Amino acid sequence: MKKPLLIAILFISLSAILLGTSCKKTQAVTDPPSLTTNDVILDVTSTTAQSGATITSIGSSAITANGICYSTSNQTPTIADSKTTDPIITYSYTFTSNLTGLTPSTTYYVRAYASNQYGTGYGAVVKFVTSSTLSGVTGAVTTFAGNATGSYADGLGTAALFNNPQGIALDAQGNIYIADAFNNRIRKITPSGTVTTIAGTGTAGYSGDKGNALSATFYGPRGLAVDAQGNIFVADFGNNVIRQINTSGIITTIAGNGTAGYVNGTDGHLSGKASTDTVEFNSPAGVAVDNKGNLFVADFNNNVIRKVTSTGVVTTVAGTKTPGYVNGTVNTTTGTYASFNNPSALVLDASGNIFVADAGNSAIRKITPAAVVTTVAGGPGQSALIGYPAGIAMDAQGNFFITDQAGRIIELTAAKVLYDLAGASNVTGFADGSGTAAQFNTPQGIGVDAAGNIYVADSDNNRIRKVLVVNSN
Repeated sequence: MKKPLLIAILFISLSAILLGTSCKKTQAVTDPPSLTTNDVILDVTSTTAQSGATITSIGSSAITANGICYSTSNQTPTIADSKTTDPIITYSYTFTSNLTGLTPSTTYYVRAYASNQYGTGYGAVVKFVTSSTLSGVTGAVTTFAGNATGSYADGLGTAALFNNPQGIALDAQGNIYIADAFNNRIRKITPSGTVTTIAGTGTAGYSGDKGNALSATFYGPRGLAVDAQGNIFVADFGNNVIRQINTSGIITTIAGNGTAGYVNGTDGHLSGKASTDTVEFNSPAGVAVDNKGNLFVADFNNNVIRKVTSTGVVTTVAGTKTPGYVNGTVNTTTGTYASFNNPSALVLDASGNIFVADAGNSAIRKITPAAVVTTVAGGPGQSALIGYPAGIAMDAQGNFFITDQAGRIIELTAAKVLYDLAGASNVTGFADGSGTAAQFNTPQGIGVDAAGNIYVADSDNNRIRKVLVVNSN
């Protein structure tokens, strides 16, 4: 009698296990959507603003509602608070939303939401403050130097001629330096608008390691930086080298052997051993210098950010040769690296953080001194926010100014509010004026002086434009 009873017990137990397993296999998934709120707020006025989101997963069923919820008191707003109701996402995974009827001089907390039949998912909370009496922020654009003729001439203001100007940098006295790419020269513009040539013969080439800057040859110079002593650093894009022009007018190659490649090491130029130099760049586009004399390079075709010390040691700060869009920390054990896609320009803050115009990813990225990479604004699929940034500058208050190659000049404030100052995306032309009445043609480098005046290398218009921010908060 014991054996049949034992068999029956085992049969019942096994049936229960199989039944439980079968139930687990057929259990319905009931996930709400997941999404991320845009980390910047657009075009804030006293009563309006624009936000948006990227939906990363629609969840287990079709989306039934999506938009932005917001509150002045609830720091984690929900759909029970004020909200927008936007066209339901069906095939696109991004949306923007207009907030209206806001109160001036008021702090708002916003986050995106999306709902399906199983619930509501929320993005992160973003905070902003409406302006007081201002209707908005815009930029008034004038032509500072150059005209439509793509040629070469020194002179005053619009009598001077440029040919596809690219990089811009300013010194402490307000002088503006221009990488005049198709003229293969470095130009200087005084605050009063007088243009002179300080380096280059106009012939495309590479004249060597050291000599008189006016006798040197460049090949499509692009990025520029000026240190506290007045030395100028040039990302010589076509020659794959980084060069320095000192205050005595002597030019020196400080990194790169002229071959397009990706090799770190100790550069031989500063030690007088250029013949043994193995360091290589591949179309360096942007350069910035810190207060210790270290240079940081946006190595465009290598998709990395490099560092050149004052003794010529070249290392990689962040990125991998394969283009991509990955945030995080370099981990040499697991081989996990942050990635960029054609970084075009960079700027440093006083704390040593590097901010990168990541053109191919339509993003502004941040690299901390510990090499932690995050996204400040934008990202793949968000070209309506940042577009294809070619240049980036920062003022003393921590506001960023960005050139979008599609035709806009953008301000990203320290409070992460984004304004389209001038121009319009995908509108190409030339016109001075305010806001969208102004037009650019592939704007590249950008700089800002101590008074807040913005200067733009409007490359395909062969002009240097000046932008004055008006109605600023």
